[in-house]
Amino acid sequence: MKIIAVIPARYASTRFPAKLMQDLGGKTVILRTYEAAVNTQLFDDVFVVTDSDLIFEEIVSHGGKAIKSIKEHESGSDRIAEAIESLDVDIVINVQGDEPFINEEPLAKLIEVFRKDSTKSVDLASLMREIKDEDEINNPNNVKVVTDQNGFALYFSRSVIPYPREKNVGVRYMQHIGIYAFRKQALTDFYSLPMKSLEASEKLEQLRYLEFGRRIKMIETTHVGIGIDTAEDLEKARKMI
Repeated sequence: MKIIAVIPARYASTRFPAKLMQDLGGKTVILRTYEAAVNTQLFDDVFVVTDSDLIFEEIVSHGGKAIKSIKEHESGSDRIAEAIESLDVDIVINVQGDEPFINEEPLAKLIEVFRKDSTKSVDLASLMREIKDEDEINNPNNVKVVTDQNGFALYFSRSVIPYPREKNVGVRYMQHIGIYAFRKQALTDFYSLPMKSLEASEKLEQLRYLEFGRRIKMIETTHVGIGIDTAEDLEKARKMI
């Protein structure tokens, strides 16, 4: 299998504009993320996909590989799907552009799902972690996921799922971590599918896959990524370099 990592990188950001071009220990956030993905040595190739000339030049000028988006896109999956359409690849891993401290272990677990999937029953795979704090569980910014007995996602929601009508029945609350591994065909199919009501309501792109009958294998991890969403996050990250 040919496995690549793709890093969708928008210049604009609602909470922290131009965050990917901020300095982080002498390098930009996006360049550090790109180099960290390459250094895992898990991938046959790594690309940044961006709508920004600045980000494109930042990667290319440092010897990296970047692809410029042609269209405007609603989601990172749409941006990646357009970029990889003509690439000869089997598995695509979506790496977050604002996570320069990439942990190799959860990415390796996602790749292993497809190495073991001889029947090709998995269209895409993603990560989840257990959360126990009530504030975390109730926070709509923490997307929750419920799975079947084989670890395939049943539903994702910003609401609390399952609803705790009965206490002490052994329910574990799982937070979705938005790193995906796709079969190329599933990703290109996604690009051609319309947004339906569940996705539009929750503003969760992964629901498009479920609404159209695709199977998402969820892998549990204890790793929590260090994302840079605010200026405060950037200051914390600078202390880690």
